[in-house]
Amino acid sequence: MSKHPGDHRDGHPVARFVALLETELAALVESPTWSLDVAATADLVPRLAGLVAGVQELEARVVGHAGVLDLPGSIGARSLAAWLARVTRVTGAEASRKARLAGDLAAHQATRVAMAEGHVHGEQAKVIAAAVDDLDGDHLAWRGKAEAHLVGEAVHHDAHDLKTLGRRILETLDPDQADEHEARLLEAEEARARKRTALTMWDDGEGLAHGRFTLPSAQASMLRKALTAIAAPKHVRATDGAGSYEHERPTPERLGQAFCEYVERYPTDQLPTMGGVNATVVVTMTLDALHGGLAAAHLDTGAALAPDQARRLACEAGIIPAVLGGQGQVLDLGRRRRFHSPAQRLAITLEQRHCQHPACTTPAAYCHTHHAVPWSEGGRTDTRDAVLLCPFHHHQTHATGDTHPLRT
Repeated sequence: MSKHPGDHRDGHPVARFVALLETELAALVESPTWSLDVAATADLVPRLAGLVAGVQELEARVVGHAGVLDLPGSIGARSLAAWLARVTRVTGAEASRKARLAGDLAAHQATRVAMAEGHVHGEQAKVIAAAVDDLDGDHLAWRGKAEAHLVGEAVHHDAHDLKTLGRRILETLDPDQADEHEARLLEAEEARARKRTALTMWDDGEGLAHGRFTLPSAQASMLRKALTAIAAPKHVRATDGAGSYEHERPTPERLGQAFCEYVERYPTDQLPTMGGVNATVVVTMTLDALHGGLAAAHLDTGAALAPDQARRLACEAGIIPAVLGGQGQVLDLGRRRRFHSPAQRLAITLEQRHCQHPACTTPAAYCHTHHAVPWSEGGRTDTRDAVLLCPFHHHQTHATGDTHPLRT
């Protein structure tokens, strides 16, 4: 039975429908579905999808009306979505999606009616509303025809294909302007994508780094193609030997390994400088470890490597010895230049490893090279006079002029 029996008799039609639905659904809780045959099941799935779409449209209408009545304000909620999340116990993201759908349907009558009738679902409605709203300027008059066309196409296409059709809607309505319109939409979309581009990484302290990224579709396609090429069975068999690859389709593990290879093989001469040196990672290890010993190696970013991985990297890259300058690289430049050379920077990195302020351990890769005796006061650009400082402590040292606490 419905928890609101009064709705059956004299309530609003919407309230009566909801009460009836509650009652009927409650009666089905224990009804098994195993007795449905193939034909009935195949028939019911799309019908249920249409009913769900209709209920979602009704929910969107009621949610929109809640905004008109300022129900959020009655409990001090800062927005319709915040109120909806609280009273329905959904996440903020889901509440925001429902609130946006309510606004889209209120502004697009043909789409709302089609969804109420079960011909359009929520994903499609969102795409149709966005495509129609993108018609501006000289194309405002086409909005009604565009919406009707896309609603009709929703019977045959999913939301992804509808988005493509929406972008090219003027090919049907105004062919002469179609290319220009699509170009403007793509430019705006790519600009939004660039602003949302992000990359975060963190180390778990157990030999793994984790992360997530958001990339524009074009660059993501390039990365996917590059990794797929490295992970392709033909490439793997050529590098690792026959029988080394069991599946034709690259697995997530293999794609991860391909990403590692992609990073390791990036041309170092194409990298910008970082702290006066190309942004390559410097590996420091003993000669004994290089020849097969069991001593850990260290990166200038602060991470440690097992000796076998360090030796593998050494096989595929030039070795930068700890005693630099042996091949004519000048490490002490005196007063002939102000900034330390890349060779000097590498030597300082290997010797000091991190910021030399006693309260800081920022890895050398992220530090500046500081003159212990300021250049303006006759300081020399050599390794004996150089101190690694992170940007914060470098600025602090110059601001206070106090170099006493530094490890020199």
